[in-house]
Amino acid sequence: MRVSRFEDLLVWQKSINQSLLIYRYYAKNLDWGFKNQIQRASVSIANNIAEGFDRSSDKEFKRFLFIALGSASEVRSMNYLGFKLNYISIEEFNECNNQLIEISKMLNGLSRSLNRNEVKYL
Repeated sequence: MRVSRFEDLLVWQKSINQSLLIYRYYAKNLDWGFKNQIQRASVSIANNIAEGFDRSSDKEFKRFLFIALGSASEVRSMNYLGFKLNYISIEEFNECNNQLIEISKMLNGLSRSLNRNEVKYL
């Protein structure tokens, strides 16, 4: 597969959509510290994918993918807390959590593909 822009990566696209979901679900939340942290961690997923993509090597890209994976785990953890604090509904929790699990799997798969040199850059 030949990829020339990070915008073409499905995992980046899904990460952007997941961030929009977090912003929507927590928009009216009055716990500013919580809201700020979950939003920042959510945005960090897509930003680390983008930043790593434009680095000079697959090794660097892989490092940023692991950082993005850590951010996805942080958002999942905070999403659990948000649900337990009644900030979001069970439906909202499940939608976010399912997307984050999918993104995490995709990040792991992309990282593995870099080991096998399956992803080519222009």
